[in-house]
Formats: sequence, C-alpha cells, structure tokens
Amino acid sequence: MVLGKQQVPVLVDPECISAKMLHPAVIVDGRMSKRPPEPIGYSPTLYIGLGPGFEAGVNCQAVVETRRGHMLGRVFWKGGPEVDTGLPDGDPQRVLRSPADGEFSSQSEIGLHLEAGQVVAEVAGQVITAPFPGLLRGLLHPGLTVRRGLKVGDIDPVDDPSRCRFVSDKALAVGGGVLEAILSRPELRSQLWM
Repeated sequence: MVLGKQQVPVLVDPECISAKMLHPAVIVDGRMSKRPPEPIGYSPTLYIGLGPGFEAGVNCQAVVETRRGHMLGRVFWKGGPEVDTGLPDGDPQRVLRSPADGEFSSQSEIGLHLEAGQVVAEVAGQVITAPFPGLLRGLLHPGLTVRRGLKVGDIDPVDDPSRCRFVSDKALAVGGGVLEAILSRPELRSQLWM
C-alpha cells in the first residue's frame, strides 16, 4: 500500500465517500468552486479549505489563500481569503476555457509548443485554440465532463518546457500553507510519521 511505502496518498473524491472508510485525520478540500462548498459529511481532526468560498470557523477549520500576491499561501484560522474576482492571475488570455457544456477531449499534451490558432482541445464539437504562441502548461484529462466557462488549461508565453517538470511557485506557497496548518496542530503531529 501507499502508506506502507511512506508515500502521501492523494485521492480525488468529490463526494468524500472514501473518508467514511479511511477515517483521515486531515482533509484538504481543493474543489476550488469559489463559492461556499457543499458539506462533505465527515469531520476530520483538521479540515482545510483552499481559496474563495471557504471561511474558517464556518465551513472549515482553516483556509489557505490561493490568490497570487502578498497573502498567497497564508493560513486563516478565522474568516477567509480574498473574494474571487473572476479574473485569472496575469494575462487572462493565457487561460483556456470551455466553450460549452460537454465532454472534454484534448488534441495536445502538456509541455508542447503551440502556435496561435492551433487546436488544443474540443468540447461538444467546439474547438479551443491557442490564443498566442507558447507552451501548454496545464490541461484537463480527456473524458471529463465540463461546463461552459470552466478553466480547462493554460498557455505560458515563456516557451520553456522545463517549467512543466517543476511545481509552480503558487503551488509551493499553497502547499506550504497546508503544511503549516497541519504542523500547527499538536494533536496531529504524532500521526504524521510512522
């Protein structure tokens, strides 16, 4: 098993079904719905929400800020992060969005160079094209059901494929905030190392 190899298991479980079987001490809710989330139906020792929609003391115990800026990665034990502006960090053109509701299919792969106008993916017969030349930095898995306007990928104008092999500065800051929240709870420390 993963735990026997001292690896950190990551589960994608939107309905939180596995929590009732596994009884995790910590749940990090990364649904990123940007609105108050539906209750998960399980109470771990520590429930951490990522980004807008979460409010510490109301629908989780701690919130980690996910918006770039001076507060990125900060842990809130009361209140919540900045509200969602609806705008992506940086150039909004770099974000690829679904043109329709339907099943997502990709025509490209993360790490490839794209030219402006090149087809990246398709949803319900409508294509998603690269808005400018650059590196495909992120892309959803094919076969997912998406809704119109959902972020499905992003293009980096700095055309450096090595960037796809490293965790981004934003992800490092958010992960550091999650770790800070966990380590700040003395009752969890004994459960972290076996």
